[in-house]
Amino acid sequence: MAILEHEIFHPADVLRRVPREELEARLQRFRSAMDAADPQWQMAVISDKLDMYYFTGTMQDGALIIRPGDEILWVRRSYSRACHESLLPDPQIRRMKSYRQPAEYYGSPCPDVIYLDYKHTTLEWMGFFSKYFPAKQRKNLNPILAKLRSIKSAYEMDLMIRAGRIHGEVMGQGVAPLLRTGISEAELAVQLYLKLVLAGGQGVARTNRPTGEDAIGLASFGKSALVRTAFDGPGGTAGTCVAVQSIGSPFRLLREGRLVYLDIPCGADGYNTDKTVVYYYGNLDRDPEKDTILRAYNYCLELEKATAALLRPGAVFGSVYDTIMAGFDRTYEGCFMNGGQFLGHSIGLVMDETPVIAHGVKDVVRENMTLAVEPKIALPGIGMVGTENTYRITAEGAVSLTGEPQPLKVLSVK
Repeated sequence: MAILEHEIFHPADVLRRVPREELEARLQRFRSAMDAADPQWQMAVISDKLDMYYFTGTMQDGALIIRPGDEILWVRRSYSRACHESLLPDPQIRRMKSYRQPAEYYGSPCPDVIYLDYKHTTLEWMGFFSKYFPAKQRKNLNPILAKLRSIKSAYEMDLMIRAGRIHGEVMGQGVAPLLRTGISEAELAVQLYLKLVLAGGQGVARTNRPTGEDAIGLASFGKSALVRTAFDGPGGTAGTCVAVQSIGSPFRLLREGRLVYLDIPCGADGYNTDKTVVYYYGNLDRDPEKDTILRAYNYCLELEKATAALLRPGAVFGSVYDTIMAGFDRTYEGCFMNGGQFLGHSIGLVMDETPVIAHGVKDVVRENMTLAVEPKIALPGIGMVGTENTYRITAEGAVSLTGEPQPLKVLSVK
């Protein structure tokens, strides 16, 4: 297919396409999962860009329609880019102006039941789609999609390993040279973002929730890390402005005696790792809160290590959480995870995949899952301490992709 001259794409020699055999394996697993859940299923429709990427290797305005015997990516924009990026055969990628074209292609009658992505499907989109696909019943596709994405293939794991390596190196060695008196939270976050991108990071961190945004994580100094956001992560920030609850404040400047809390993600070809590091800027021995800070931070280290040790194939996520929390130090009750009730979360194409390490979760830990473990404690009047690393689950247990948990790093004033 000819590419329009005014459309400039990545050169073929640098374009890292999702391999065709990978796409075919995912579609096969999807159909097997659908057959097990509903032997009579006829049609599933995927319009979310990340699930579209998962199955086709491209993100476009349109929908992937999967039936037991075929799959077609219907593209409104950009058809030429879809054909350039996806290794699905050309007959499986078709143009459309509206959902009239796929409706005419499939003919009538419309299936009585259509599976849709409940989490990301909007009422506006449903209006466009239902005009031509007036199904009698709609069912939720999300549990099946989440389960498929929770287990990483060898191809996906290689990308997670690459992201983790970049992440560990930049967050382990690249932070200290940037810390100086007077740098703002926002500038520090952006400088780290630049380091990650130059090292090969993808430059975007995606979330699975409407309250999360494509952002670069956050940097918080001292008490600003205690400011809660609409997203249910434990760390916080005032943000760049009222309208943006991430990155950090351009007005909050680093001063001696402050904790530096950095929750910065990294990704490679779509796949994310998560990591948090905390520094103390100044002379900790002169800080009257030294014992409070060290005790809480070291306790978070213990919790991360203990949690990771329990993440073995066959363990139940809810039981892992309950085991850790059975011995929880009640000194930190009300301060732990800034009100959240979890120890970590699955991660991959988005930061907040499922399942999570929380009470009542019945999902079983399986080999080739990837999980971010992040115990954190809010210290009133001081700031946030804690740690976070991303782990892969092997047959022997959890192995960190982003570096090992480290003692609190203390940096002299510049």
